[in-house]
Amino acid sequence: MIGAGAIGGLVGAKLAATGCDVTFMVRGANLEAIRRQGIRLLASDGSETTVRAVGASNDYAAVGVQDVVVLAVKAHQLANVAADASRLVGPRTVVVTMQNGIPYWYFHRHGGGLAGTVVRSVDPSGTLARHIPPEQVLGCVVYPASELVAPGVVAHIEGDRLPLGELDGSCSERATRISECFVGAGFKAPILDDIRAEIWLKLWGNLTFNPISSLTHSTLLEICRHAEARELAAGMMREAAAVANKLGIEFRVSLEARIAGAEKVGHHKTSMLQDVECGREPEIDALVGSVVELARLTGTPTPRIDAVYALVKLLASTMATRRGAVRLREVA
Repeated sequence: MIGAGAIGGLVGAKLAATGCDVTFMVRGANLEAIRRQGIRLLASDGSETTVRAVGASNDYAAVGVQDVVVLAVKAHQLANVAADASRLVGPRTVVVTMQNGIPYWYFHRHGGGLAGTVVRSVDPSGTLARHIPPEQVLGCVVYPASELVAPGVVAHIEGDRLPLGELDGSCSERATRISECFVGAGFKAPILDDIRAEIWLKLWGNLTFNPISSLTHSTLLEICRHAEARELAAGMMREAAAVANKLGIEFRVSLEARIAGAEKVGHHKTSMLQDVECGREPEIDALVGSVVELARLTGTPTPRIDAVYALVKLLASTMATRRGAVRLREVA
């Protein structure tokens, strides 16, 4: 399990609790905490479980080749771990990708005129595809909401769906085995014949509500109940749907139902807003920049998405400049 944050910690802890041999690839305070006391899971019903039978390491070479490697870091962090991750991958290793947004492998086994296209916004130099071959990838869409509340401590807020899918839509033996593991750990993990459609369904909300919330410091409920912001979100979603449709994607829920679902979540801060408030680099290109790129590839106008993307990229740039200035002051 590469990463023991909100999602990696949740999935890894629940798998280990059912007897799976789980090793977390982590560093810093998380590494020390898990080595010292295992990983603690705070359930949404208030109960707590500590799983001590887990490994934790930052030495990829020592851990060696694994049966399954779960990439549980954010999309913009993948490049930092890709070379090390390749040390865990043998000829029969399955790599489960748990990133939000358009993945680097999107056009692998896609078919049509764009088959084999590299999504430069998420894999600019092809590094990810070289180190983590798409042939070994099993796609996964993450719906649970959780939070790393302290090193080695994860709070599960809600949700249990982890749909899986082969990139060619087949129902393979390896997908079946991993689905069974996830189901045994308490997740709903159906094997889908079109994992890309599921990726787009989640992305439909992420590419709108994440940047709008980070720019306005507003929760999902506040965005959905503000007339102008709600209409901006709807306009961005209509543009994204036009891009997706040109790639052969049909949404199984309506735009109105998708927005209503976001509103129902209530006063929830999106992951991008949480990153901004904590001064961390926000996850932008996989969620928004990739859609801008696919819009250009398909000749689809996306003026609202383009404008919001420009603003949130400026926000990230400003944050990075200020972080650098703070470090310089500290050194001085």
